[in-house]
Amino acid sequence: MIKIAPSILSADFTRLGDEIISIRDADYLHFDVMDGVFVPNISIGIPVLESVRKFTDMILDVHLMITRPLRFVSSFIDSGADIVVLHAEADTPDNTAEALKIIKRRGKKAGLSIKPKTPAYLILPYMDTLDLVLVMTVEPGFGGQKFMDDQLSKIRFLRQIIDKRGLNCELEVDGGINSETAKRAVDAGVDVLVAGSYIFSAPDRSAIIKELKKQGDGSSAL
Repeated sequence: MIKIAPSILSADFTRLGDEIISIRDADYLHFDVMDGVFVPNISIGIPVLESVRKFTDMILDVHLMITRPLRFVSSFIDSGADIVVLHAEADTPDNTAEALKIIKRRGKKAGLSIKPKTPAYLILPYMDTLDLVLVMTVEPGFGGQKFMDDQLSKIRFLRQIIDKRGLNCELEVDGGINSETAKRAVDAGVDVLVAGSYIFSAPDRSAIIKELKKQGDGSSAL
């Protein structure tokens, strides 16, 4: 079964508790952190994560779109992250490797993400240590962008690597996900779908989550 990770970047923050309750049928809660340096936008950080952790027992999938994430991985773990996803482009290879080691040492799941223009081979040296690989199918920084179909070949390549090596590593996709693009991503080998506006703009969010989960078995709930 495909896993769904609604991105609260698209939620109404004036009623965030109710928004989280409305997507409780999902598998993960995707938490986008942006610093205005690594990406051209600023979003949410540690204080909001602490509040969300107190409110829900959902798995918190924390996506750090920040420069030099080694500085902050322990703080995000302390604040409640279950999965911590770094960007391969955000620091030196040595610092990236050290940050991933810290995440694993702290008993959390470690993920690595790449932007659309980043070749897949950049992530290969870390693959054996990862619990999750996140392929961005939009340029990170803003919600509501159109899915980039040219990233499907990257997803297929990483799926082959994961399967060939027999890795216990989920393949996640983030950006422009709806019922049509979700099917293309799942057919390419994705395990986890991050969706923001498609879920949070729907009047019946449980139905949309159910629909997305069904992409892996070739059926549709709607």
